[in-house]
Amino acid sequence: MDGVGVLSQEEINALLNNPDGGDSADAVGAGNSSDPNSELLTPEEKDAIGEVANISMGTAATTLFSLVNRKVEISTPVVSSATWDDVVKNYERPCVFIRIAYTVGLDGSNILVLKENDVKVITDLMMGGDGTNTDGELGELHLSAISEAMNQMMGSSATSLSSMLSKTIDISPPSADLIDLQESVDEGKIDEFLTGKFVKISFKMEIGDLVNSEIMQLYPFSFARDMCKSVARNMEMDAEEAQIGVPENKAETAAAAPQPVAQPQMDMSMMNAQMMNPQMMNPQMMNPMMYQQPVNVQPAQFTPFSGEFAAQFAKENIDLIMDVPLEVTVELGRTSKSISEILDFAPGTIIELNRIAGEPIDVLVNGKFVAKGEVVVIEESFGVRITEIVK
Repeated sequence: MDGVGVLSQEEINALLNNPDGGDSADAVGAGNSSDPNSELLTPEEKDAIGEVANISMGTAATTLFSLVNRKVEISTPVVSSATWDDVVKNYERPCVFIRIAYTVGLDGSNILVLKENDVKVITDLMMGGDGTNTDGELGELHLSAISEAMNQMMGSSATSLSSMLSKTIDISPPSADLIDLQESVDEGKIDEFLTGKFVKISFKMEIGDLVNSEIMQLYPFSFARDMCKSVARNMEMDAEEAQIGVPENKAETAAAAPQPVAQPQMDMSMMNAQMMNPQMMNPQMMNPMMYQQPVNVQPAQFTPFSGEFAAQFAKENIDLIMDVPLEVTVELGRTSKSISEILDFAPGTIIELNRIAGEPIDVLVNGKFVAKGEVVVIEESFGVRITEIVK
């Protein structure tokens, strides 16, 4: 063994944290968790981050369901470390970056990455479409709509985090940008923490039969560890409260238990007097059947129904409401338009209805379909000639 140097623990740690070592160090999971900038996660930290992401994104999926009126399913998250080259290599481009900054409870931000086509589907469903209107470029309307959706989704997610961490969590309104992954590095459009290693949380998202793709959440290591510390601190507080609360709860339970009430003892002279004179005895101490009064039970009597009386009453009532005004509406036809199509309305826009030219029109009374007719012109006014009464 002469001439062979022995590595110290510090030198071994330096070799394990060497960036040239690739992902092998991350697989070992032996990073120095006390360093907030360490590019490694321990298995415990991965589990904590995955659990937080699973709960928060599950709540966000429920909110998205209410916005798009489609079944939304999000798979169990997969937590790993990644670099910008990994994202560029494995993700479709261009894509939409949605930045969520935490303002209360947590210090930092994260990025949610969605595919361009997924954003088009979600925004089309939000605007009343069927999710198939995905042609054309992604514009400001799409980015505004997806920002509002993420504001509600991540707001509900922050509420779940508040319950999980036992402290108030709040976010600022998210911002959405269309990012070309290949060009954004040179143009300086990506966040600073993405230039090194970061935490990547991958989900599989399904929206009905329209979307089946992967979404990502990107965390700085410092933010991820801050969240892990909050989870660990909350678990320690719960454990302490559980240990302290056991004897207190037992004492409170014993104090709150109803104590037996001493029954008043009857004076022997009073008891003897009552036994000698039954009229002095308390009726409640006697057999209740001895003091029960007889009840007279009779069958109910009803006035016989007369059909002639009802007919006469109905005739008088119809005369009373003859002067009540009713709203008569003539409907040429109907159609459905999305919000984007309505915003494009301008003088000269033609709206096609669901009725063929020359087809009878509908006559409605107080919103109820009662007749069909045809349009006529009386001098300078439109009119309707009734052609059929609907029974």
